[in-house]
Amino acid sequence: MKQTKLTKSARDEECTLQIHPYCNQNPETTVLCHINSPDKGMGIKSPDFFAVYGCSDCHDIIDGRKGLEGISLEEELSCINRALYRTWKRMIEKGLIKIS
Repeated sequence: MKQTKLTKSARDEECTLQIHPYCNQNPETTVLCHINSPDKGMGIKSPDFFAVYGCSDCHDIIDGRKGLEGISLEEELSCINRALYRTWKRMIEKGLIKIS
C-alpha cells in the first residue's frame, strides 16, 4: 500500500484520540487511523482526509481489535470527533490541507 503525504504526516505526532485510560501517549506508535465513513466497507478504507492521528492502543480500539470497558459509544464517538478536529488543525498547520 502506497503511503500518501497524509499517512506519512502521522509519524512522531501526538495521539489525537487520547481515549482515556487506554491511550499509551507514545508518538513512536502513532499512525493515521481511518475512521468510519460512507465509503468504508469490507477491505475499503475511508479516504486519508477522514482519518486521525492515533497511538497503537487507541487505533486498536477504533478498529475494534481491542474492547472498551467503562466507556460508552457516545464517549468513543466524542473522542473521534475531537481527534478529527485536532488532526485537521495539525494538517492545516503543516500545509497538508489548504482551505481557500
